[in-house]
Order: sequence, then structure tokens, then C-alpha cells
Amino acid sequence: MKIIHLFALALGLLTACNTPQTSNEAPNRASSTDDEPGHFQGELTEYWYQSKAEINTYKLEQIRYGEIHPGHVSLIFVTEDFLPGPQVKNDNYTDPNSTPVIKTNLLKRFTTGIYDYSQMTSVFTPTDLGVYPHTLKVTTSVQDWCGQTYTQLNRRGGRYNMQLRSYFEKEGDLQETLPADFLEDELFNRIRVAGEDLPTGTFDVIPSTGYLVMMHKPYEAARAQVNLGEYAGARFEGEELRTYTVSFPGLDRTTEIVFEAAAPHVIRGWTETYPSRGKQLTTVATLEKQLTAPYWSQNSLADGEKRKYLGL
Repeated sequence: MKIIHLFALALGLLTACNTPQTSNEAPNRASSTDDEPGHFQGELTEYWYQSKAEINTYKLEQIRYGEIHPGHVSLIFVTEDFLPGPQVKNDNYTDPNSTPVIKTNLLKRFTTGIYDYSQMTSVFTPTDLGVYPHTLKVTTSVQDWCGQTYTQLNRRGGRYNMQLRSYFEKEGDLQETLPADFLEDELFNRIRVAGEDLPTGTFDVIPSTGYLVMMHKPYEAARAQVNLGEYAGARFEGEELRTYTVSFPGLDRTTEIVFEAAAPHVIRGWTETYPSRGKQLTTVATLEKQLTAPYWSQNSLADGEKRKYLGL
């Protein structure tokens, strides 16, 4: 796999998405302890402070309606400053109470027969773990030809405040408060920061919001067995690969994330296995291309040629 490092543009152009990191104090700071359930550790390397984003594209084989459907995933990682009070990006720096976060934007697209699906999940995980040991925010939207749904989790008061907006009658508009040790959605960010320094054991984990929305499962933490080990399979290629596995016995569902042991812990792919219309099937995402670039400044017609490398 070849990583293309595009030339950085002037700093004035980089403020659109990837802003300088700060460590100013913020109100309502929370402390963490190493014995806290699901406590994550680690810190970002200089790789993440190039004023660029890391862009990854994956070949997708997606479970839906008892079959496996072809598609693709765009997975973007970027660091930025985040306001933990309103839980939004610090755009203007009139509020000094920022904390640095690593952000995941995962865009999944696939077709089911005549119509198509689009799903996007954004995850905001602080990197100052001594102050903010938990991911602060997750948003997920799903669109298909039938309609759309949106869900959001915000960490406040030791729990996650959940909002769901759905076109399905049985879901409609929901708001709940959810206790959990951690989120499945945050694991990509945690792997990129911590590598092999990841918690293992049995935890209460809120499953992937994309899975919950697509399968119309209740929003609540589920008991999960979490393991870390060497990758011994043949599906994903790379040197010194590790696997981080989360199994939910009550859901008959398992997620396996395969990543490189060496920093910056590139995610080579993942699988997600669960029942669909009476069949136990597996979603597979396999890394195809990767580059680092200030994509937010590459928005002209001429920049469209850059999508060819990514297979888009």
C-alpha cells in the first residue's frame, strides 16, 4: 500500500477542517482512573499533526436483506479542536475552552437491488485522556429510497444522551439516557491512538449506531467480550497485524477490526457477523487505497481527478 503525501497548502487554507491543536482548560472537566471500566490509553504521534487528513477507501461486502451486497467505504481520520461544552468544532476560537480530538468520518455506500443506501458516522474522541476519558459525541445518518434516520449520542453527566429521528412508526422521535463503559463506534479512533494498549475483558458496550439503525435494535449497552490478539487469517494483508474483537452474545454478533501493530496503526479492514433473515452472514471491508491530503481545500473541478487514485 502506497501512502501519497500531498504538498501542504498555506496555513490560511488549512483552517477549513484541520485546525491547530490546543490544550486550553474547559468547564466540567472529568478525571479518569486506570481502573475505570473500559479505560483507554495512548497518545497521538506526530503523524497526526501534519495539517492533513488521512483518507482511506475500502471495498465493501455488506449484509442486507439476507444477502451480501457490493459497495465501498470512505474512512477519513483528522485531528481538530473541539468545544466540549456545546460539543461542536471550534471554528472561530472566540471560545478558548477547546480540547483536541481525533475525528472519524465513515461513509458507507452500497446498493440493494434497484435502490441504494448511504450511511455516515462521525465520532469525536478526545486525545487528552486524563481530562476526557470518553468519546464525547457520535452522529449517524442513514438514507435510502424509503427515507432517512438520524441518531446522535452526547456524553454528559457520566452517560450518553441519545436522540433518534426516524421515518419508521415504531421508532419515530426518541430520547434516552444510556449508561455504558464505551462505544463500539469509537474503536477505530482508539486503535489509531493506542495501538495495542487496548482494554480487554467483559464490558457494557453500546453497539455500532449504524448497526442499531439498520437493524432497528433498541438503543442500549449490551454485554460484550473484548479480545486483542495476533491476526492469523488470510483475508487481510500486511505485516504484524493485530485483531481487536468485540463479541455480543446476546445479539449473536461479532465485530473484528484488523490493524497494523506499528504506529500509526493503519486499519487494514474489518468484519461484522450477525444474522440476517435467518442466515448468519458477514460484512467485510478491505482496505484498497490510502493517502494523506488537505481534502477541504481540494474542491475544484480540477481536483476531481484525485478521486481516481482512491477508486471513487
